[in-house]
Amino acid sequence: MGMNTLVDDVGSFPLPPKVNRDVFDKAYQRARELILHGQTVRADAFVWENFGKVSLEAFSKKCQTGLDVTTYPQQYDGVRQVSDVIHAAMGKGSFVVEERDAFLPEVELIKAEAATISEEVGEKIRLRVCLFGPMEQYLKEMGTVVYADVLDGFAETIRRFASNSVLNEKHVKTEVVSIDEPSFGFLDAAAVREKLIEVLNTAFDFNGAVRQIHLHSSTKLADCLRVENIDVVSFEGAASPKNVDAVSKQMLDEADKNIRVGVSRTDIDSLLAELRDKGTAIPTAEHLVEGKETIRKRFLAAKQKFGERLAFAGPDCGLGSWPSQEAALLLLKRTASAVKNA
Repeated sequence: MGMNTLVDDVGSFPLPPKVNRDVFDKAYQRARELILHGQTVRADAFVWENFGKVSLEAFSKKCQTGLDVTTYPQQYDGVRQVSDVIHAAMGKGSFVVEERDAFLPEVELIKAEAATISEEVGEKIRLRVCLFGPMEQYLKEMGTVVYADVLDGFAETIRRFASNSVLNEKHVKTEVVSIDEPSFGFLDAAAVREKLIEVLNTAFDFNGAVRQIHLHSSTKLADCLRVENIDVVSFEGAASPKNVDAVSKQMLDEADKNIRVGVSRTDIDSLLAELRDKGTAIPTAEHLVEGKETIRKRFLAAKQKFGERLAFAGPDCGLGSWPSQEAALLLLKRTASAVKNA
């Protein structure tokens, strides 16, 4: 079959019950200030306790689920990770975030603590970094009317964040950087196609890791295949099988792109509703996670369709809204096991 398909995950992750969301957010924002001023997250007890330890504990657990490539646990609002910093830049009159400000605290934390985590996990960390893309940021910030210079500024900002997240250290290597554009194809900025392709090319203009775009709709696939700097297009395939139907191996071959397909469902609201309909009001983790056989069948169908172009498989989307870390970790374990034993 040529290249083996790697199992990865999409990123967002629940906080443990003992951690209050507002407290975590405050610690996260303070962590950014510390790192910006050349300090580590350990320098402040509040930050270490409520962001550092929380994030590392989740990451370490994720690294032990059998994933080949593990995304840092995105427990802060994904849009705000970047928009907080864009707002500060806008206060100084620019839509381009300064190079030294364009970092993700989670990635800096993992870099600083890599030796410890890698010892705990028993191998070098293969990291996946995710962040929301220029169009998502623009839609949230500016709406659908496009000011080209502002959109270009957002694209350059995302490029800087992505580029600064590519680690290549003794204990950790960033294998994948994924730019998430969930609204692309549902709600679009009113820009001409060529402009959107140019914007994505700018955002993905960095080296040293596999460059993945994660979409929730396949309607703009043709545009993404024209973006030279994208290596892998990624879709939900479990909750929305029609996304997979929209892509053919020939399209990927012609564009010389690989694909990531979601093979396990993460659409928690629908899963909960289906269980309620069947009479399960308070589901356990075991209820929420699909069976290994279901996941395996989806993976094999995707592998049959895309062959060596299927570079990655994993859950559809992030797990931030899942009711517990226990349930989220079971999903990751089961997905990894189903794909690897297929």
